[in-house]
Amino acid sequence: MDFEPLEAAAREALAPMAYDYFAGGSDDEETLRDNVAAWRRIRLRPRVLRDVSVVDTSTTVLGTPVALPVLVAPVGYQAMAHPGGECDAARGTAAAGSLYISSTVATMKLEDIAAVAGPRWMQVYVQKDRSMTEAMVQRAADAGYSALVLTVDLPVVGRRRRDERNSFTLAPGLTVANFGLEMPSVAGQSGLAAQVGRDMDPNLTPSDIAWLQEVSGLPVIVKGILRGDDARAAVDAGADGVVVSNHGGRQLDTAIAGADALPDVVAAVGRDAEVYVDGGVRSGTDVLKAVAMGARAVLVGRPMVWSLATGGAAGVETMLKELQVELANSMALCGARSVGELTRDLVVT
Repeated sequence: MDFEPLEAAAREALAPMAYDYFAGGSDDEETLRDNVAAWRRIRLRPRVLRDVSVVDTSTTVLGTPVALPVLVAPVGYQAMAHPGGECDAARGTAAAGSLYISSTVATMKLEDIAAVAGPRWMQVYVQKDRSMTEAMVQRAADAGYSALVLTVDLPVVGRRRRDERNSFTLAPGLTVANFGLEMPSVAGQSGLAAQVGRDMDPNLTPSDIAWLQEVSGLPVIVKGILRGDDARAAVDAGADGVVVSNHGGRQLDTAIAGADALPDVVAAVGRDAEVYVDGGVRSGTDVLKAVAMGARAVLVGRPMVWSLATGGAAGVETMLKELQVELANSMALCGARSVGELTRDLVVT
C-alpha cells in the first residue's frame, strides 16, 4: 500500500501530540525504523508454471475464519485519532473480513466495541489490582471476545522522547474507558509512563497465562516475544499462541526487528501453538514473507491508525482490502494459490 502519503495525510489531520504518540518510538527510534527495513531485506524466490487462475487469501486464526492473514493490532487511545475511535476501527475491520484486537487502554468500553465488531480478541495489560483485570477479562468473555492477548513487554515504558517533550496525556474528555481511569498529566513527562507506573503490574510470570485462562475460560496468546526460549516457555505454560513483537519499536530501542526474530520463535514453537508477528508490515509482500516464514498472520497497528484518522471505518476497511489485493497479487506471482502454499522455500534471508 502507498503508506507514506497515508501517514502524511494523517499527520495533517491529527493534533501534533496525538501524531507523535502514534508515530513515535523509544529513544533514538532505531528499532522503529528497522522494523520496516527488516522486511525489505528479505527477498523472494518465486515459483513459475503454476496454475494461479484462482488465488485464495483466506485462513483461520485459532480456528476463526478471516479473509486474509492480517489482523488489527491492539492500539490504545484510538479516539485521539478519530472521534469514532475503537468502534469505527472495529467496524472497518469487520467489513474487511478480518479480526480486531481491542486494547485494555481503549477509549471506548469493550462492550461498545463488541456491539459493532466482527471476530475479536481482547488484549490484556495486567493491573496491579488484579481484581480489575479479572473483572475485565470476564466481561470480555461475556461480550464474545474469543481469546486474550497478554502483552508481556511493558514492565515499564520505554523512553519515548516525543511523549516526554509533549507532556503527553489524553485529550479532555477521554479516559481509559474499561476502568474509568484518567491519565495523569505531568509537565515535561509522559502521562502514559506515569499511568503504567501507577496501574500496571510489572510482576508477570508464565504462571499468569494459566491464571488468565482460568478466570476467563478463553485461550491466551502471549504478545511481546523476541526469543525462541521465551516463546517455548510461554507455550509450555499453556499459551495457545505467541506474537513476535517489539511493541512497534516503542519499548527497548535497538531490540531485534520482528521479521528477524520470527524464524527463531517459529523453530522453538513448532506445531504446538500459532505464531503471529507485528512491526513494520506495510505491504502485501511483507504479509507473504511473514506467512512463508511460519507466521499464521500478521498484526498491523500504524497503518490502521493512519487509515482511521483519515477515513474512519471506511478508511480501515479500504486499507485492509488493499493489503488483501496486494497479497493476492504477490501470491500469484509466487505461484501460490492459497495461504497454505506459502512455504519457507519462497523466502531468502
